[in-house]
Amino acid sequence: MSKTGYKKLKGTTGVYKHLNSKNYLATKKVDGQLQQKTFRTLFEATQWREQVGNVELPTVQSEFSTLKAVWETMQRVHFPTLATSTKAIWHRRYEPLKKLENLPMDQITPSKITKWITDLVTLYRSDDEQNETRGRASRCNLDNELNLLKTIFNWYKESEEYERESMQLTCPVKKKHKKMGFIRPVPEKKKQIDLEHFLSFLNYLKPLYRDLAEMQFWTAGRIGEIAGLQWSNIDLTNRRMLIKHTCIWDMTFKTFLELKPFPKNREPRPVYIHDSILRILKQREAFKELGNDYVFHVEGKPLNYCTIQLNYREATRKGKLPYSGTHILRHGMAKLARKVGGGLDAVIAMTGHKDIKLADHYSKCNEDDQKEVSQKILEHVKNFQLPEVESEYHVSKNVFSLAERRAATKGA
Repeated sequence: MSKTGYKKLKGTTGVYKHLNSKNYLATKKVDGQLQQKTFRTLFEATQWREQVGNVELPTVQSEFSTLKAVWETMQRVHFPTLATSTKAIWHRRYEPLKKLENLPMDQITPSKITKWITDLVTLYRSDDEQNETRGRASRCNLDNELNLLKTIFNWYKESEEYERESMQLTCPVKKKHKKMGFIRPVPEKKKQIDLEHFLSFLNYLKPLYRDLAEMQFWTAGRIGEIAGLQWSNIDLTNRRMLIKHTCIWDMTFKTFLELKPFPKNREPRPVYIHDSILRILKQREAFKELGNDYVFHVEGKPLNYCTIQLNYREATRKGKLPYSGTHILRHGMAKLARKVGGGLDAVIAMTGHKDIKLADHYSKCNEDDQKEVSQKILEHVKNFQLPEVESEYHVSKNVFSLAERRAATKGA
């Protein structure tokens, strides 16, 4: 393969980047023969260079399973209990862990993890990785990969398949590894939409998506739960509905896959139908179709996440609002519930969180809160300030010259 159109990457050996396709060409001489291969990511290219042509040493017999074997067993045994989206995310996060997967579990030590982190941080801090555009966004840290490794070890320790061999092992992921995995600060992102911006946001949405967004806000729901809302779970007479089903979308194309019969925490959440929610449901009744139980749909078909995302993004652009994503409405209601309700109990009542730390995370204070509280404190302090008293001395008398000091000393 010709290197025409490729540029050599600084800080790497035998790796080139195509100027147009942005793909990576990895090259290496093995027994006098030039081997080369094209990859989509720099990580894959450097990993291939490390592995190709290496002579495999005789493997030392170990009583412990390799990380790869544990991962494959975990997929077979544990993955059926997970959501489709979660499985896709874990598969993506496992990619960097492939450098460790041939090691037996007892040989994945803190020092091995330290070396693995150091190599990855060096790679991801390179100029080429940091300058990648959307779709190949540059990394901020290795938190997700370390969390997955910890999850695999925890499952390994608790599973019946490995209960004998894992008895004496402890998780090798330490607190220091998270600090070592730092690459760059996480970009600041506003997650909690405020009430004024929410009302502006609604004005730029089409009727279907305006109703969807408003329902998501009032219920503090996840977008999949609201898109999967079923008429069979709504009792208009008693003004009660259940957040019970969830739409599952394909991670790549963001299209509808299936309707899961329970939410993320596997517990249906009752919601009181107040007047604003009732108004939305009355509007959606006009679109009811025989044999279709979805409250929100397009000609009887469930909503695709890509279409929801497109409409939300367009509304924030037109309204010049500093937000992105569909989760801002859940965060926004959590924040409003804490402000109006006066505590985390109000947040939990609205969002359905079981973990008080998550409720605090969703409704945490931001820069606007700091501004509001600091102004209130200033006003409070002003009410207790003493009246100004004219000083006996002029300000300049607070400063004495050296000559005056000497004269005063002699006089004494």
